[in-house]
Amino acid sequence: MTTLPVRLIDPRGQRFGAGLSAVTLVGAVALGSVPLVAAVALALGVSAAFGMRAFVFGRPWPTVRRLLGLGPPADMEAELGPRFAQALGATALALGVGLLVAGAGPVGWLPVVAVVALQGLLAATGYCLGCRLYGLHWLLPDLFDRFVLRRRTDVSTG
Repeated sequence: MTTLPVRLIDPRGQRFGAGLSAVTLVGAVALGSVPLVAAVALALGVSAAFGMRAFVFGRPWPTVRRLLGLGPPADMEAELGPRFAQALGATALALGVGLLVAGAGPVGWLPVVAVVALQGLLAATGYCLGCRLYGLHWLLPDLFDRFVLRRRTDVSTG
């Protein structure tokens, strides 16, 4: 297995960004704004592909942390799980946008509401379902590692 340097992130910043994106998606649902949902999907997709530094909803966190006088986090976390979770969120939002553009009506909002719920859960409690799924190392996380992170996940014996 090829190892990559893993960037560590402040989990509070991830929670902050999740809360901000959830609030944005709630606004999109309330306004019926498909372009706003698409913009959030794009933001999640970009950070999944390029790392948490590219997560626009998390960018205000260092300023908020400084203004609140908060010190460094007690524990840092690897960004791989959050990136995978954001890839799942971007996929669900893209599905919702596709359904809405195709005229699916209220059914199209279901994936969007699911992402709102999971982002809200992360923001409120720190529990990230996508991060937990990544930790299981089943098929999708392995594909994410291989194609997005360009990391080989097969282990050869011999």
